[in-house]
Amino acid sequence: MFSLKTPATLASVLVTLQTQGLDRLDAQLLLLHVLGQPLHARAWLLAHDSDPLPPAARAKLAACVQRRLRGEPLAYICGQKEFFGLNLTVDPRVLVPRPDTETLVEWALEVLANRVGASVIDLGTGSGAIALALKHTRPDLQVSALDFSHEALAVARSNAQRLSLALDLHQGCWLAGVTARFDAIVANPPYIAEHDQHLEALTHEPAQALVSGPDGLDDIRTIIAQAQNHLHPGGWLLLEHGFDQACAVREALRHAGFLNAQSRRDLSGIERCSGAMHAPV
Repeated sequence: MFSLKTPATLASVLVTLQTQGLDRLDAQLLLLHVLGQPLHARAWLLAHDSDPLPPAARAKLAACVQRRLRGEPLAYICGQKEFFGLNLTVDPRVLVPRPDTETLVEWALEVLANRVGASVIDLGTGSGAIALALKHTRPDLQVSALDFSHEALAVARSNAQRLSLALDLHQGCWLAGVTARFDAIVANPPYIAEHDQHLEALTHEPAQALVSGPDGLDDIRTIIAQAQNHLHPGGWLLLEHGFDQACAVREALRHAGFLNAQSRRDLSGIERCSGAMHAPV
C-alpha cells in the first residue's frame, strides 16, 4: 500500500514512488499530473524538488499509484497522450496511441506529398490520432475517420473539436457502406491473435480494438478485400500490423491485385506497416 512520510518534499516523494515499484518516468508524470502541471514539465520538478507535497494532492497521488501498479496505462490515469506533436485526450474507450504508429502517419504524408487537397480515410480511428495528425500536418487534406464504436467516435470527435481540426467522422465496419473513393486509406486495425500471450498485458484496453481471429489477420484481410473499390487509381492502402506479420500482409496485398507491396520499419527497426498501390489507369 502506497504511503508517504509527513512532511514529504517532491524529491522524497519521487524516491518513495520508485521504491514502491514505479520507474522514474512514471513517478515523475504521476506527480506532475496530481500537481496540475503539464506532463512535459519534468524540469519543473527539479526546480521545485524541496517543495512540500500539498495535502490535497496526497490522496489523489495514492489512488493514481495504485492504478498504475495494477497495470493500468499511464495515459488513462492522466487522461492524455502525446502523438505526432498533438496532445490527445484518451480513456478506456480507445487504445492508447503508440509512438510506432507515427510510422504510418509519416508514410501516408509521403504518398500524399504531391496531391494537393487529397482525400484520405482513417479506418478504426479510435482517439482520432492518425486522422488528426494528418489534418494538423496537412490542413489541405480532406480527412475522413471511421470507427465501429460509437464510444470511440465520441473521443475522436472531442479531440477534433478541442484541437480545432475538421474531420468527417462516420460510424461503420471498415469500408462496408462507404461509397467514396480516396487517395489513401490508412488503418491501424486489430491484429493480435485471439490466444496471443501478449493480451495479458493489455487487459485495460478495449479487446475489440486488439484481437482479430486465430492469426490476428482477419480484419486486415477484410480491409484489403474492400479497399480497391474505394481507392482512386494510384491511391495507396497503408496498414499497421504485428511484428511478425509483414510478409503475410504483403502477400495478401499482392494476391488482391495491389502493386508495389512494401513495408516500413518502426522506431525499433521492426517491419510495423505494410502497404501497396491501387493500379493506375
